[in-house]
Amino acid sequence: MAISRGHRFPIEFADAFPQGLVLMGEVAPDTEYQSREDRAAGRPVRQRVDELTGRRQWKATVTDPNEPNAKRASFEVTFLADVQPVPATVEVLPGVRPVELEGLTAEPRVAGSGEFKYQSYLFRAAGFRATGVAGGTRKAPESANKAA
Repeated sequence: MAISRGHRFPIEFADAFPQGLVLMGEVAPDTEYQSREDRAAGRPVRQRVDELTGRRQWKATVTDPNEPNAKRASFEVTFLADVQPVPATVEVLPGVRPVELEGLTAEPRVAGSGEFKYQSYLFRAAGFRATGVAGGTRKAPESANKAA
């Protein structure tokens, strides 16, 4: 039994990103390529649709503070949702906010070129989690709160 290419593994947010993620900018529609001829003819820009779920795709750039390699710290996350996902946290700087993703999946990929290939992942999410645990800060267990 083999795992097919393009398989999406469900993963818990805290396991994938122990220190959380930082959203850089806004969530935007993931659009299909439009040629110069298409633009000249006035054809509308079409948003991509996920082939497995049939939901529209949205893209956002995030940064993983736990990644030691600066070139790999920032990457794009694809959101699969019928409507544009909206972050549930406030900005800490203009255009920068800690976030936590829900419905997270990881698809293994090979990245790089030539001799410099490495294991990478394509992350997809259903949206943002509306809890106060974004940025890797977790709630203490109830038993620890009762120690006082």
